[in-house]
Amino acid sequence: MKDDPSKAASVENRRLAAIMFTDIVGFSRQMGADESRMLRLLDVHNQLIQHAVTEHHGHVIKTIGDAFLIDFPSVVHAVQCAQQIQTQLRTHNAEKEKTEQIHVRIGIHLGDIVQRDSDVFGDGVNIGSRLQTLAEPDTICISDVVYRDVVKKLDLGTVVSLGKPKLKNIAERFPVYALLPTPPTGLRQRSQVQRLKLSHRVRPAHRVAAGVVLALIAGGLITTQSSFFSSIRNPPVPSVGGQSSIRTQEALPLPDKPSIVVLPFDNMSKDPDQDYFSDGITEDLTSALSKISSLFVIARNSAFTYKGKAVKVQDINRELGVRYVLEGSVRKADNQVRITAQLIDATTGGHVWSERYDRPLQDIFALQDEVVRKIVTTLKLQLTVQEQGMLVRKTTDNLEAYDYFLRGLESLNRSTQEANAQARQMFEKVLELDPQYAEAYAFLGLTYEREWGFQWSQDPQTLERELVLAQQAVALDDSLPLAHLALGRVSLWKKQHDQAIAEAERAIALDPNDAIGYWWLGVILNFAGRPEEAIGLIEKAMRLNPHYPPVYLFSLGQSYHLIGRYEEAIAAFKKVLTRNPNLLPAHQDLATIYSGLGREKEAGAEVAEILKISPKYSLEVMRQILPYKDPAVLERQLAALRKAGLK
Repeated sequence: MKDDPSKAASVENRRLAAIMFTDIVGFSRQMGADESRMLRLLDVHNQLIQHAVTEHHGHVIKTIGDAFLIDFPSVVHAVQCAQQIQTQLRTHNAEKEKTEQIHVRIGIHLGDIVQRDSDVFGDGVNIGSRLQTLAEPDTICISDVVYRDVVKKLDLGTVVSLGKPKLKNIAERFPVYALLPTPPTGLRQRSQVQRLKLSHRVRPAHRVAAGVVLALIAGGLITTQSSFFSSIRNPPVPSVGGQSSIRTQEALPLPDKPSIVVLPFDNMSKDPDQDYFSDGITEDLTSALSKISSLFVIARNSAFTYKGKAVKVQDINRELGVRYVLEGSVRKADNQVRITAQLIDATTGGHVWSERYDRPLQDIFALQDEVVRKIVTTLKLQLTVQEQGMLVRKTTDNLEAYDYFLRGLESLNRSTQEANAQARQMFEKVLELDPQYAEAYAFLGLTYEREWGFQWSQDPQTLERELVLAQQAVALDDSLPLAHLALGRVSLWKKQHDQAIAEAERAIALDPNDAIGYWWLGVILNFAGRPEEAIGLIEKAMRLNPHYPPVYLFSLGQSYHLIGRYEEAIAAFKKVLTRNPNLLPAHQDLATIYSGLGREKEAGAEVAEILKISPKYSLEVMRQILPYKDPAVLERQLAALRKAGLK
């Protein structure tokens, strides 16, 4: 059979190309809100990109709405073009109101493409597209092949490793890197940023629940528990755009006891995938110091906001309100480990002491113990008998189990469904290797709690599994704060308030510097009818974690609301909403307060925001999920919201 002569043969050209995808953040949503404004901004955006592409010898293959698909003769040209685009947009945005700003995501990959009939296809195109969706607003996401080609040719600014993420419909996994807006300025950061792994990256707001007490399950709704649990082990830290943290404008005063922050130790191994190990050592040291009641220790979440950033210790002194900074590096090779550590007086920048430790890997716990005891001796800390036995304990004799445990922590801290499943596999492997590893039971339980909270599973026994695992952890080691705190949280959702309080108090007694423990006890007391006591606890959590997430401030506002300090509550909720406009619980409490004060118009506006965020939100859902000890408290809130128009 002859070919149909009426159909022209397609001309196909296969070649290697640097592919760049760009996309405006939230374009479709904003078009729906104000079409004329967005069309005007689109013209500005298009002119800027077209100029940059021309200047860097690129070729626009096609545009789809606000998205550009561009190829370049080299990855150097592609990255330079992307950097110019983001720099010019930052300049544009700095001079504009929020509604006039343009924020773009960019992805770049080098790969084989097929050009046919004025269009392109192939894995090179698909991967470039996936990298663009992976990028945070105002950043550039590049594949490993691009990174390796440009790292020695261009000043990339701050580079953050994102590990080997699963890209949709792409079988192969490979390292991916994010280029952040702020370039490093210190020597320490310049040697470090190339191997950074941002394991605590907060997902965009449309992917991760960021609220605290309310929510729903299906149909685009957020669960109450997910809002809490995204912050249990790992309260939100700044996204790569830096908009999640609170930067204290005034210097925080020093506590009335020696104070310290443990900065993330640098991974000096040749393999960037070893970041999990250096991060794990940092967490172990922070945890050990945190248990000393005569010491004030900043939460690891605030500490990790400085990872990969150029910062002076004097700035840390001002922002965190601490006297001392512990920093260092970790190198693990074969069965040896080297840790360097230095203690710095952050008020002067002077070194108090520095030490290098070379040990067999099997001595890792003893090595950590040496570092902690050196700090105790240097700062002349007085330890209780209990603390002397709890500094750095050898949790296992099985180094393979310990390695899997640290890998589990790294996955757990990423707070995604896939990473949660990976963490569970790691902790289960730990327990196969060492069934007596108490901490592994506690963290395995946390994977079930997150699964329940985010509604990743509909299994009604999910929360019960966490309860059993926490009980197993306590049975093996009654001194584990995390396990007691888990028992407290589960007890709250079961409305066993007295038991919840007792377990949370036990957790704090075991770890007197645990910001999350203080916050959770405050949350429990709010629901238990003791909001006056909750205020001091939540403020303590904020002081221990100065870069605290919005949920802390929401809980403080909730306390004010419950005791009738309405203006302070309103101010707190409004401040929360400046950081996260879609935090549904803040809108709900504002609507309740406004309704009770007779401010019907403002109450109605907040109800409208609630329904915009969760169209199926209802009073009945509130009744089912909020664990108030006194039913009358909930009924008063429901009545106020009903009056404001919520059904």
